[in-house]
Amino acid sequence: MTLRHAPGEQVDDPAARRGARGVSRVVVLLGLTSLLTDVSSEMVAAVLPLYLTVSLGLSPLQYGFVDGLYNGVTVLVRLVGGFTADRSRRPKLVATIGYGISAVSKFALLPVSSLAAVSAVVATDRVGKGLRTAPRDALIAGASRPEMLATAFGVHRALDTVGAMCGPLLAFGLLAVVVDGFDVVIAVSGCIAMVGVALLALLVPDHRPPRAPTGHEPSLRRVLAVSGGRQMRPLLAAVALLGVVTVSDGFLYLVIQERHDLAVAFFPLLFVGTSAVYLTLAVPMGRLADRLGRGKVLVGGHVALLLAYVAALGTLPGLAGVVVCLVMLGTYYAATDGVLAAAGAALLPTQVRGSGLAVVQTVTAGSRLVSSLLFGALWAAYGRNAALAVFAVALALALPPAARLLGSLNHPRPATGQPR
Repeated sequence: MTLRHAPGEQVDDPAARRGARGVSRVVVLLGLTSLLTDVSSEMVAAVLPLYLTVSLGLSPLQYGFVDGLYNGVTVLVRLVGGFTADRSRRPKLVATIGYGISAVSKFALLPVSSLAAVSAVVATDRVGKGLRTAPRDALIAGASRPEMLATAFGVHRALDTVGAMCGPLLAFGLLAVVVDGFDVVIAVSGCIAMVGVALLALLVPDHRPPRAPTGHEPSLRRVLAVSGGRQMRPLLAAVALLGVVTVSDGFLYLVIQERHDLAVAFFPLLFVGTSAVYLTLAVPMGRLADRLGRGKVLVGGHVALLLAYVAALGTLPGLAGVVVCLVMLGTYYAATDGVLAAAGAALLPTQVRGSGLAVVQTVTAGSRLVSSLLFGALWAAYGRNAALAVFAVALALALPPAARLLGSLNHPRPATGQPR
C-alpha cells in the first residue's frame, strides 16, 4: 500500500485527498494501535466463554447476560464518545482515554470470581471501547478520500484482525504450557494493551477536524437531526433488524465446542480461524464495496453469516462443518465491519461524523445485546440446536427487507452540512 507522509496535513482538505495515491499514514498508525489492542482483547475473548462457563460455572442464560453486556454496554457510551470528540474537536484525546480504560480493565479481571464482579469489569472494558470507537473511525474517515472509504476501513480492519488472530494464538500457547493458565493470559493481555495505548498517544498525529460554520456547531439536536435524517434512516433500520438476529461469536464457538467436544486448549483456535479469513478478505471486500456498492456487500456478508449458522448446526460431518462455519463467519465480518463504518461515514457531515458513527454503533450494540439475551434464553429453555435454528430462520426472513433498506447505499449522495 502507498502511504501519505504529511503529519501536518488538514485531514479534510480536498486538495490533500486529490494528491493521495494510497491509504493515509493516520489509517496505518491507527491500525497498528488496534492491532496491539486486539491482541490483548482477543486473548481474553478467546478464553472468556470457557472461563465463565467451565471455571465459574455460569449457565447459558448467565453467559448470555455477560455476553449481551459485552456487546451492549457501549450503547450510551458510544454516543458520549462521539459527541465529545465532535464538540471538543479532540478525537485523538477521546480515543486515547477509551483505549486506556480498556487496558486497565484487563488487570481488574484477575481478582474477580463472581458473576457480579465479572460483569462490572466487562462493563468497564466496554465503556473504554465505546468511548474510543467513534472518534477513531472519524479520524480514519477524515484522513481518507471519499471514494476510498471502504478500502481505508478495510486496511484498518485488516491490521486490527492481525491482532485478533495473534491474540488467540498467544492464548493457546500460554494455555498449552500453563495448567489452568487463565490468569497468565489475562495478565499478559493487559501489558500488551498498555503498549497499544502508548503507540496511539505518542505516534498518531493529533489531527483535528475544521471548525463548523456558525450555526452548524455540533449539538445534540443537530446530531439527532442528521443521524435520523432521510439518508441515515434506512441504514439504521437495517442495522437494527440484522443485529437482533446475529448470534455472537462466543455462542457460536460454544456450540461448536460442545458438538465436537473440543479440548479447552484448542478453543482459542476457533477465533484464529475466523480471524485468518477476515484478514484475507477485509481489504478485497472494502474495494469491492467501493466499486460494487456498500449495501450489496453488507447483504452478502449476512448471507455468509446464515451459512455459518447452517454449518454450526451440523449439516456437514466432522471437521468440514467447523471449517465452513469459520470461513463463513470470517467472510461475514470482512463484508460488514469496515463496510458498515464506511457506509455511515459517507452519509455524515464532517462536523458530526464522530457522533453520527456513534449512533450507528449504538444501534448495532443495542440490537446485539437483545440478540445475546434472546439466544441465551432459548438455549437454556430448548437447547443449543433449537436456539440456533430459530436464529437461522429469523435471519433468512430478515434478509429481503434488509436488502431493500440497504439498496440506497449502493449509490449514496454526498453528505452535506444540512440534515435531511
